[in-house]
Amino acid sequence: MNQMNPQWQQEIAKRRTFAIISHPDAGKTTMTEKLLYFGGAIREAGVVKGRKNSKHATSDWMEIEKKRGISVTSSAMDFEYKGHHINILDTPGHQDFSEDTYRTLTAADAAVMIIDVAKGVEAQTIKLFKVCRMRGIPIFTFINKLDRHGKDPFELLEEIERVLGIRSYPMNWPIGMGSSFSGVFDRVKSRVELYQNDSDHEDIRFFEVQGADDPIIGERVGQDLWQQLQDEISLLDVAGDPFDMDLINRGELSPVFFGSAINNFGVQTFLDNFLQMAPPPSAKKSTAGLIEPSEHPFSGFIFKIQANMNPAHRDRIAFLRICSGRFERGMTVKHVRLGKEIKLAQPVQFMAQDREIVEESYAGDVIGLFDPGIFQIGDTLCVGQPFEYEEMPHFSPEFFSKVTVKDAMKHKQFQKGILQLTEEGTVQLFRTYPMEELILGVVGVLQFEVLEYRLKAEYGVDITLTRMPFQIARWLEGEKAALDAIKSKTVTDRYGRPVMLFESEYQLRVATEKYANIKFHESSLGLKKAQD
Repeated sequence: MNQMNPQWQQEIAKRRTFAIISHPDAGKTTMTEKLLYFGGAIREAGVVKGRKNSKHATSDWMEIEKKRGISVTSSAMDFEYKGHHINILDTPGHQDFSEDTYRTLTAADAAVMIIDVAKGVEAQTIKLFKVCRMRGIPIFTFINKLDRHGKDPFELLEEIERVLGIRSYPMNWPIGMGSSFSGVFDRVKSRVELYQNDSDHEDIRFFEVQGADDPIIGERVGQDLWQQLQDEISLLDVAGDPFDMDLINRGELSPVFFGSAINNFGVQTFLDNFLQMAPPPSAKKSTAGLIEPSEHPFSGFIFKIQANMNPAHRDRIAFLRICSGRFERGMTVKHVRLGKEIKLAQPVQFMAQDREIVEESYAGDVIGLFDPGIFQIGDTLCVGQPFEYEEMPHFSPEFFSKVTVKDAMKHKQFQKGILQLTEEGTVQLFRTYPMEELILGVVGVLQFEVLEYRLKAEYGVDITLTRMPFQIARWLEGEKAALDAIKSKTVTDRYGRPVMLFESEYQLRVATEKYANIKFHESSLGLKKAQD
């Protein structure tokens, strides 16, 4: 362990790195832009992407995202705000990309869930939110679109607890909803923040009160809404969970905020409170034990690879989460998996597709590294004695398709495109034996559409996808003789590891009973790669 420069420690303590997660149309993109706007990172608030809108979000850069009005990639953005350096990781807003979301969450120290007040926790996004819960990091909730009519706030809190298994503590509480929405009562600071239909809410307008039963509230919002507020706050105080910072840090209690991101209402209040409660970079597990961010020289891991972020240059960027120490442009680091030293000459930071060269960064930051084909998801880079951070898990695919190229003359471009795009981790590549046919496995079917689109747009290749009946993949572990005996029934993953595909749970159960000397694993986590 090294005693670090005090200035570096101060820089690391300023970092707040969080991921934003939500279902489609809940307002995640709008919320991201408003945070960037209040942080001074963009000049125009309200550049909101939508299916009927010609403008697109700062965090959505891929052409298919602009056409469909959804996020299918993860973006990284950073800005300064009130003495903090904030890194926002914008995640895919679709359940078909829950694996990509999970990997992004491994690079975050906290998560922010955006929930539409009218839709609540939708069935299609339960997987996304549960992935969020798996990480065990603080989860903050922003219930959005209070300017529209929606579900009862108590019903929403009950949904969060029932579906996610996480308790909640409302930091503020709505006064009315939809056309009668008048503002929020701040339970912590005992004040009312006023909502005005014709305001952009760039300046927070509030007045101090002596509690929810202060008559001045009735004078400002009307007697009916005041009485409703008193009743609801009384119920919260008696039946709700108490505020507990330890539970928040463990991801077991979620602070909840209400607002309307598109109207700027509640966003700055949320950001100010979030920065007070969210943790700075914390220690991460490795083969050398816990690595403390401010007591260890530079280290980090690759959590995402994105090909063709700049179509004009056909480049690949590896996203690195810095876990400890200070990074300097041009420094030489150890690429632990390859066992060699590499120089990081052109690190970049992002505002979605736009990028700029970064001279220095600290633990908690996310930077992009030009990837000439040497990085894989989960790779550790470090200075000093080599070690590796915990391996990044792959989820078992649930949908499978055989892929072939339509024009045999484009086989070379096809092979290059398939290899590069599957290295990004959202699509898994399998090969049959002995025919060497290619099978793609995905967690959600939208990934097939994205892959087909990108092969055409970025590599000029048309493909045919033939859906296969499989629903389950299991990685196999056992003696070589036992695995060789069933080789004709297996496929191999991109690292040459044997995998068996099944059409049903029944088939899987029969196989596990028949081949009792072989272990069937749900993921490749911890399994040796064939070329190692």
